[in-house]
Amino acid sequence: MARRLFGRKVVLAAAIALAGVVLVAAFFPWISGADPNAITVSERLRAPSWLHWAGTDELGRDVMLRIIHGARYSLMIGSITAAGAVLFGTLLGMLAGFFRRLDAPLMRLVDAMMAFPDILLGIALVSILGVSLWNVMLALVIVYTPRVARVVRAATLVLRELLFVDAARALGVRTWRILASHILPNLMSPVLVQVTFIFAYAILAEAGLSFLGVGVPPDIPTWGTMIAGSLEYADRAFWTILSPGLAIVLTALSLQLLGDGVRDLLDPKLKKAV
Repeated sequence: MARRLFGRKVVLAAAIALAGVVLVAAFFPWISGADPNAITVSERLRAPSWLHWAGTDELGRDVMLRIIHGARYSLMIGSITAAGAVLFGTLLGMLAGFFRRLDAPLMRLVDAMMAFPDILLGIALVSILGVSLWNVMLALVIVYTPRVARVVRAATLVLRELLFVDAARALGVRTWRILASHILPNLMSPVLVQVTFIFAYAILAEAGLSFLGVGVPPDIPTWGTMIAGSLEYADRAFWTILSPGLAIVLTALSLQLLGDGVRDLLDPKLKKAV
């Protein structure tokens, strides 16, 4: 399976780029030991050079170093959001798809949440919960849970009518065991694809919320807060926005391409083309 997935050069390039971002974020700050918030006023707004590869910001802080440290927070936000949305979305989708009485009320709730644009719902939730790193992640989990629930519910509606589920019922297998042993394992393919997409969406959403001033607090160097904090100096020091912006684009695009590859590999209609 891995050979077929990475046989496509674009998917392989996306996987390498994503692995590079993760490895640099995980090990470089630990190896260097440099402080990303160290202020050097005499070095403020310096253009990219051999000393500062991505230049410095309005406080003289090294932009590249802040991007690398910020990757930890941005990747953490993406991974926790994806995990939470998949967990709750899978639970809601299975309940709605398997139990007919729960289908209508749960799906009306999901439809109501999906009626709002992601960014507007995120702004509303963060405004209610308060501005903090954990509240942003909680808000994004709530925003993206309905996406997973819809996909899981559609797959569960098909699975519950298959013969092996009917056979388990006839043998007296308990409902929770049918869900855990027969339904859930067959949902892994669509859920795995959703993980990659929501991961990318969460990184972009956090950047958007931080840019609008309702996301992560400014003292936490995520890619979004870096762009928001440097907006005032964009005309004089474009690199303070360009560099974190490129990091967001590279990571989100790599995740999207990897997700497309996984989807094409797991979709029976597209397997022959992979």
